[in-house]
Amino acid sequence: MDGDNPSNDSNNCVGRFPSPSLTPLEKYLAKERDDKRVLSIQSHVVSGFVGNKCAVFPLQLHGFEVDSINSVQFSNHTLYPNVRGQLLDERDLADLFEGIRLADLTSKYSHILTGYCGDASFLRQIAAIIRECRRHRPGLVYVCDPVMGDNGKYYNAMSRELCAIYRDEILPLADVITPNAFELSELSGFAITNEADCLRAIAHFHRVQKVRIVVMTSGLADESKASSRSTMYCYASETLPLTPSIATGDADDVRLRQFRFEIPLIAGTFVGTGDLFAALLLAWLEESDGDLCHAVKATIASMQSVIGRTSDFAFAEGIATDAVQIGPPQTKSKGNKLCPTP
Repeated sequence: MDGDNPSNDSNNCVGRFPSPSLTPLEKYLAKERDDKRVLSIQSHVVSGFVGNKCAVFPLQLHGFEVDSINSVQFSNHTLYPNVRGQLLDERDLADLFEGIRLADLTSKYSHILTGYCGDASFLRQIAAIIRECRRHRPGLVYVCDPVMGDNGKYYNAMSRELCAIYRDEILPLADVITPNAFELSELSGFAITNEADCLRAIAHFHRVQKVRIVVMTSGLADESKASSRSTMYCYASETLPLTPSIATGDADDVRLRQFRFEIPLIAGTFVGTGDLFAALLLAWLEESDGDLCHAVKATIASMQSVIGRTSDFAFAEGIATDAVQIGPPQTKSKGNKLCPTP
């Protein structure tokens, strides 16, 4: 729908997300995407599923060639009591990308996907990489998951330092961003307590950073229900071309189409959900020829299927669901990522 009122039920994309009409799983498995190659820059863990371990496999299932650069390399995700590994900095990233440039690959990337970064200089170098790749391929699509924190707090002191870099240097380069409610608030400077706050913050990114698509992935509960913990909202927004009849000449003038999606919550804390969401959204935006409503519905349906299987797996194994990594093992949930069901 157009404007800032996602409660208008005249649009089929509002309300509970139905399962989109999808072609059979076998057709997705056979799909190849000529000239579609993703450079994914985010975290890596030896054991578990976060960062590139969550993103690369689903993208490959959807027919993309994927090259990955690890911003950090850890033994396991950071909710474990003990973690070992390395953080890459600007020099490490520049060296890796120089190899990519010398191999004449910079024009091959149709998409860049970024997630968690553990160093400020590393994040700044990402901006240089995006500009360089766009110089060789102007139509490159950049999907940015501005990973900084969740549930009202930053993950660490470095994540707080990254906020200004994201706001001033990274988001103006992005076509699509996928912040959660906390990240949306920190990056926009607006408190997010209700739907109106959320929509105002989203509009800010369209007007100020000129981001084409904003999807707030999680964090806003339904306050109208007796048990707000059972339902969560996802908001998606995109800019539309201005027509002469509504254009004012103001540089900040934008026309928006916005959607609200109601998501039943599955009890537990699941690590890697944002990483998987961003990768699937990239895939479904391509699959749907840019149809944002369809892409978000399919992404949510996939996420619900994967999280549901993860919850069932944890219960069967007697694992507490206070910090469960996305699973079960990726190969067991490939159908959920490709052809989701309600």
